[in-house]
Amino acid sequence: MTNFYSLSQLGWQAFFQQQLSLEEWEDCPAARIIGQEKSTITVLTTDGKQSIDLTPGMPVLTVGDWILLDKTRRFHRMLDRLSLFSRKAAGTKVATQLIAANIDTVFVVCSLNQDFNLNRIERYLALVNEAKVEPVIILTKLDCCENPDDFIQQVQTINPHLMVATVNSLDPESVSKLEPWCVTGKTVAFLGSSGVGKSTLINTLLGHAVQQTSAIREDDAKGRHTTTGRTLHMLPSGGLLLDTPGMRELQLADCEQGIGDTFSEISELARQCKFSDCQHKQEPGCAVRAAINNGTLDERRLLNYQKLLREQAINRETLAEKRARDRNLGKFYRSVQEASQRMKNE
Repeated sequence: MTNFYSLSQLGWQAFFQQQLSLEEWEDCPAARIIGQEKSTITVLTTDGKQSIDLTPGMPVLTVGDWILLDKTRRFHRMLDRLSLFSRKAAGTKVATQLIAANIDTVFVVCSLNQDFNLNRIERYLALVNEAKVEPVIILTKLDCCENPDDFIQQVQTINPHLMVATVNSLDPESVSKLEPWCVTGKTVAFLGSSGVGKSTLINTLLGHAVQQTSAIREDDAKGRHTTTGRTLHMLPSGGLLLDTPGMRELQLADCEQGIGDTFSEISELARQCKFSDCQHKQEPGCAVRAAINNGTLDERRLLNYQKLLREQAINRETLAEKRARDRNLGKFYRSVQEASQRMKNE
């Protein structure tokens, strides 16, 4: 049976309406991308679902995008995005991979076991803050945790105003506490590493199984990666839910503002340092080191902040710059080896 939805149910907002001319509003149906394959996209319009072939002349699209169709129901143009999540493509290739667009809230999912990791949560928050989207930290596997409040307190050391919810992903009553973010027309996305229970949580929110799940490995409490594609689902509560694959190689690029917002207290302290180029090590008048010494700043936060800044700076380089640097480094190594060999021969 074909389901029909209004534009508002699909997440349409005034931001998108304002981009249309009167002619486009009358002749070009708006469509939201709800699925993506290598050569096709699946979209929903007020007339139902359809597939569209991707062609070389089309822009790079992702799940959540809004596009306009022409009178023949083919791609006409893409609308500007309200928000966009992207990352450096997996592996060593210097390229950007789009994750999702036009998201209202992101559920950053982490499990209440030994796989819990504040550094990883901060990494996801940097992505969310860069996109100016509301983050909610979801701590799963509540049924396996004796002291969830300890984990909540750890998360709120990142930011005391962060929204945190603990859930048993298998229990609909427990998961129902997420419904305030899943109302009609609002789009939520999931970010989290493999095995934290995203697929189980999605199945419970939807009320039926749409994602394959698998048990965690007992030796390290990590789950097996089960979700391989990005798909937008309609929730019984009226919201839209987007699942993303586990970010096993999540790397940041062009995310300096998001990192600054995630570590706002460090950014503020750094402005108070005596030297503008302070590295927060042993420099005199360093406000960041003073905060660490008096216990108002956790050194773990500083180390992760510096690590993420270095990572996003490296990932921002172009492929040509990276190759040039690697070539120069290779020449340097060869010159050192040749000089060493000459010394041995002499």
